[in-house]
Amino acid sequence: MSKIKPSQGAPYARIMGVGGYRPTRVVPNEVILETIDSSDEWIRSRSGIATRHWASEEETVAAMSVEASGKAIADSGIRPDQIGAVIVSTVSHFKQTPAIATEIAHLVGAGKPAAFDISAGCAGFGYGLTLAKGMVVEGSAEYVLVIGVERLSDLTDKEDRATAFLFGDGAGAVVVGPSKVPAIGPTVWGSEGDKSETIKQTVAWDEFHAERPEKFPAITQEGQAVFRWAVFEMAKVAQQALDAAGIAPEDLDVFIPHQANMRIIDSMVKTLKLPENVTVARDVETTGNTSAASIPLAMERLLATGQAKSGDTALVIGFGAGLVYAATVVTLP
Repeated sequence: MSKIKPSQGAPYARIMGVGGYRPTRVVPNEVILETIDSSDEWIRSRSGIATRHWASEEETVAAMSVEASGKAIADSGIRPDQIGAVIVSTVSHFKQTPAIATEIAHLVGAGKPAAFDISAGCAGFGYGLTLAKGMVVEGSAEYVLVIGVERLSDLTDKEDRATAFLFGDGAGAVVVGPSKVPAIGPTVWGSEGDKSETIKQTVAWDEFHAERPEKFPAITQEGQAVFRWAVFEMAKVAQQALDAAGIAPEDLDVFIPHQANMRIIDSMVKTLKLPENVTVARDVETTGNTSAASIPLAMERLLATGQAKSGDTALVIGFGAGLVYAATVVTLP
């Protein structure tokens, strides 16, 4: 018989508060066209993107995270020192170690929580949310701060016609805490490593250090392959998440997919046969693809504008480099 005392956590977990931060500089398509041979009409028709936000030198990964986290903590109604863990999903923090989560935890006044970074690309928020749910239910933390943050302008090749218009910067955060009723459904997640080359960094850091190429490493992707995968495979994952939560499409109030591309979003809505009364996040038009930050940023905007309300049932799904994905049904804070 084990002598280890059993963990005593909450019966369930929920999102208690949400916050977002978008850099002050708004970059229209006209700026993108200064370095690529394209047109505003082509960019809008291919991606749905009209503008995106790019961070200034002062708007660092940590600074944006602190702003978003402060709003999420205030929205949750808890004190910063009650946070027991900080999880940060990002691919654009350039230090291999230490994790940026430790710095953010200190800056938000969280005391001495567990703090670590994860790398799951555009699915990173879903991964972090799932880890946070497990920690709250297991009892290793009562409240967990989950952050998705990116400065993808640092990793964008401004001369690459296929990707120069896609990416934006920003941070989104949520506080996950105890709940007496189910409020975060089972997560359907996974990876397809055989497709890992479809979205990748152009040059590995060790190769960059050794060879010093003229261009800084950037993100590249095989657009058509990613589009087909997202449209046909991720709708299946989204349906699996609905099934796992015991939710039918008509039971949903809100759909918050990763803001990768408007055509992908519209195709998923059609494939899932979502009713017209379901509110669909289309934050990509003015924010671009912010990878791990896109879902919490879109969630925050829907709540702030009244397009969604507290207590709504929402399906969230992220997908990206790896290729990795994560989908779950949540109750909005």
